[in-house]
Amino acid sequence: MIALTPLLFYSYKFFPSGSTLDLYFFTYESKYQLSIITVMWLFMAKFVPLLLLILWFFTCKHWWYHVLLIPIAMYTFQVVSLIYEDRFIDEVEIFWLLPIMTVVIPFVYFIRLKLFDKHVLGIDLEAMDRELKAYKEKELKEGERLEKDGKAKEKLL
Repeated sequence: MIALTPLLFYSYKFFPSGSTLDLYFFTYESKYQLSIITVMWLFMAKFVPLLLLILWFFTCKHWWYHVLLIPIAMYTFQVVSLIYEDRFIDEVEIFWLLPIMTVVIPFVYFIRLKLFDKHVLGIDLEAMDRELKAYKEKELKEGERLEKDGKAKEKLL
């Protein structure tokens, strides 16, 4: 599939140079790009990277693969805006991407932080919790022992 992406991208050269594309099931008229070749070149320039990113997202085994959702969303909005042609391409997609980025970036950062702490620094949070509980129990026992010793001394006096 990846080997065929250059052929898919350069397929725009096989479209007519006029402003309308007549197919059996629909007719497409380019209002802003003047020629179908330009529209298809723009479409393929957005669609091929989107296709490769989606393929990468579903086949990636790394912990950071959720970051790929940001460029996937960006290319998706660009393809949709190219198809509808009611506004300029790449103009306001950032406003649609901000909510996606505010969810994905912290999620990936916290995953990275946990993995970095555990595997790089060797910090095991569960072991730290067990150790802190042991210290608390030891402190409670020591406090109870000191309290008993204090009461015993008061009785002697």
